[in-house]
Amino acid sequence: MSDIPEVLFVCVHNAGRSQMAAALLDHHAAGRVRVRSAGSAPAETVNPAVVAVMAELGLDLAREFPKPLTDDAVRASDVVVTMGCGDTCPFYPGKRYLNWELDDPAGRSAEEIRPIRDAIDAHVRRLLAELLP
Repeated sequence: MSDIPEVLFVCVHNAGRSQMAAALLDHHAAGRVRVRSAGSAPAETVNPAVVAVMAELGLDLAREFPKPLTDDAVRASDVVVTMGCGDTCPFYPGKRYLNWELDDPAGRSAEEIRPIRDAIDAHVRRLLAELLP
Protein backbone atom coordinates (compact mmCIF):
# COMPACT_ATOMS: atom_id res chain seq x y z
CA MET A 1 0.00 0.00 0.00
CA SER A 2 1.35 3.42 -0.93
CA ASP A 3 1.55 6.29 1.54
CA ILE A 4 -1.80 7.50 0.27
CA PRO A 5 -4.44 4.75 0.15
CA GLU A 6 -6.40 4.39 -3.09
CA VAL A 7 -10.08 3.46 -3.07
CA LEU A 8 -12.14 2.49 -6.10
CA PHE A 9 -15.95 2.55 -5.89
CA VAL A 10 -17.72 0.38 -8.46
CA CYS A 11 -21.40 0.05 -9.38
CA VAL A 12 -23.08 -0.92 -12.63
CA HIS A 13 -23.75 2.47 -14.21
CA ASN A 14 -21.37 4.77 -12.23
CA ALA A 15 -24.28 7.23 -12.21
CA GLY A 16 -25.40 7.07 -8.58
CA ARG A 17 -24.00 5.05 -5.68
CA SER A 18 -20.35 4.98 -6.71
CA GLN A 19 -20.41 8.68 -7.65
CA MET A 20 -21.90 9.60 -4.26
CA ALA A 21 -19.40 7.41 -2.41
CA ALA A 22 -16.44 8.86 -4.29
CA ALA A 23 -17.55 12.46 -3.67
CA LEU A 24 -18.20 11.79 0.02
CA LEU A 25 -14.89 10.02 0.62
CA ASP A 26 -12.99 12.68 -1.33
CA HIS A 27 -14.69 15.36 0.79
CA HIS A 28 -14.11 13.68 4.17
CA ALA A 29 -10.55 12.55 3.37
CA ALA A 30 -9.50 16.06 2.30
CA GLY A 31 -6.70 14.82 0.05
CA ARG A 32 -5.50 12.00 2.32
CA VAL A 33 -7.02 9.26 0.12
CA ARG A 34 -7.00 8.86 -3.68
CA VAL A 35 -10.54 8.21 -4.82
CA ARG A 36 -11.89 6.83 -8.10
CA SER A 37 -15.24 5.52 -9.27
CA ALA A 38 -16.27 3.42 -12.24
CA GLY A 39 -19.09 1.36 -13.66
CA SER A 40 -19.19 -2.08 -15.24
CA ALA A 41 -21.71 -0.69 -17.78
CA PRO A 42 -21.42 3.12 -17.50
CA ALA A 43 -24.47 5.27 -18.14
CA GLU A 44 -24.45 8.37 -20.34
CA THR A 45 -24.72 10.83 -17.43
CA VAL A 46 -24.79 11.00 -13.65
CA ASN A 47 -28.35 10.71 -12.30
CA PRO A 48 -29.69 14.31 -11.99
CA ALA A 49 -31.48 13.49 -8.70
CA VAL A 50 -28.14 12.22 -7.31
CA VAL A 51 -26.49 15.50 -8.38
CA ALA A 52 -29.29 17.37 -6.57
CA VAL A 53 -29.05 15.48 -3.25
CA MET A 54 -25.26 15.82 -3.24
CA ALA A 55 -25.57 19.57 -3.90
CA GLU A 56 -27.62 19.75 -0.67
CA LEU A 57 -24.38 18.79 1.12
CA GLY A 58 -22.35 21.32 -0.87
CA LEU A 59 -20.80 18.64 -3.09
CA ASP A 60 -20.91 19.42 -6.81
CA LEU A 61 -21.25 16.42 -9.11
CA ALA A 62 -22.47 18.48 -12.07
CA ARG A 63 -19.19 18.06 -13.95
CA GLU A 64 -18.76 14.38 -13.12
CA PHE A 65 -19.44 11.69 -15.72
CA PRO A 66 -19.72 7.89 -15.63
CA LYS A 67 -16.42 6.14 -16.28
CA PRO A 68 -15.80 2.57 -17.46
CA LEU A 69 -14.30 0.05 -15.08
CA THR A 70 -10.75 -0.85 -16.16
CA ASP A 71 -8.29 -3.46 -14.94
CA ASP A 72 -5.76 -0.66 -14.39
CA ALA A 73 -8.13 1.15 -12.00
CA VAL A 74 -8.59 -2.05 -9.99
CA ARG A 75 -4.86 -2.82 -9.97
CA ALA A 76 -4.03 0.71 -8.74
CA SER A 77 -6.48 0.50 -5.83
CA ASP A 78 -5.83 -0.71 -2.31
CA VAL A 79 -9.53 -1.10 -1.57
CA VAL A 80 -12.27 -1.91 -4.10
CA VAL A 81 -15.81 -1.21 -2.90
CA THR A 82 -18.52 -2.82 -5.00
CA MET A 83 -22.16 -1.78 -4.90
CA GLY A 84 -24.39 -4.13 -6.79
CA CYS A 85 -22.16 -5.03 -9.74
CA GLY A 86 -21.93 -8.68 -8.70
CA ASP A 87 -19.73 -10.92 -10.81
CA THR A 88 -18.88 -8.23 -13.36
CA CYS A 89 -16.26 -6.73 -11.04
CA PRO A 90 -12.74 -8.07 -11.75
CA PHE A 91 -11.00 -9.80 -8.86
CA TYR A 92 -7.30 -9.49 -8.11
CA PRO A 93 -5.55 -11.39 -5.31
CA GLY A 94 -4.14 -9.13 -2.61
CA LYS A 95 -6.76 -6.42 -2.98
CA ARG A 96 -9.20 -5.67 -0.20
CA TYR A 97 -12.77 -6.00 -1.47
CA LEU A 98 -15.84 -4.67 0.28
CA ASN A 99 -19.39 -5.11 -0.94
CA TRP A 100 -21.90 -2.53 0.24
CA GLU A 101 -25.52 -3.61 -0.18
CA LEU A 102 -27.31 -0.41 -1.16
CA ASP A 103 -30.46 0.34 -3.11
CA ASP A 104 -29.91 1.61 -6.63
CA PRO A 105 -30.99 5.28 -6.87
CA ALA A 106 -31.89 4.89 -10.57
CA GLY A 107 -35.45 6.04 -11.21
CA ARG A 108 -35.91 7.28 -7.65
CA SER A 109 -36.83 10.76 -6.42
CA ALA A 110 -34.54 12.98 -4.35
CA GLU A 111 -36.62 12.05 -1.26
CA GLU A 112 -35.93 8.36 -1.93
CA ILE A 113 -32.23 8.96 -2.66
CA ARG A 114 -31.42 10.91 0.52
CA PRO A 115 -31.49 7.78 2.77
CA ILE A 116 -29.22 5.97 0.27
CA ARG A 117 -26.83 8.95 0.29
CA ASP A 118 -26.84 8.98 4.10
CA ALA A 119 -26.17 5.22 4.28
CA ILE A 120 -23.25 5.65 1.86
CA ASP A 121 -21.93 8.50 4.00
CA ALA A 122 -21.97 6.27 7.10
CA HIS A 123 -20.10 3.49 5.20
CA VAL A 124 -17.58 6.03 3.86
CA ARG A 125 -16.88 7.47 7.32
CA ARG A 126 -16.27 3.95 8.72
CA LEU A 127 -13.94 3.12 5.82
CA LEU A 128 -12.03 6.37 6.27
CA ALA A 129 -11.56 5.64 9.99
CA GLU A 130 -10.02 2.25 9.03
CA LEU A 131 -7.78 3.72 6.32
CA LEU A 132 -6.56 6.66 8.40
CA PRO A 133 -6.71 5.62 12.06
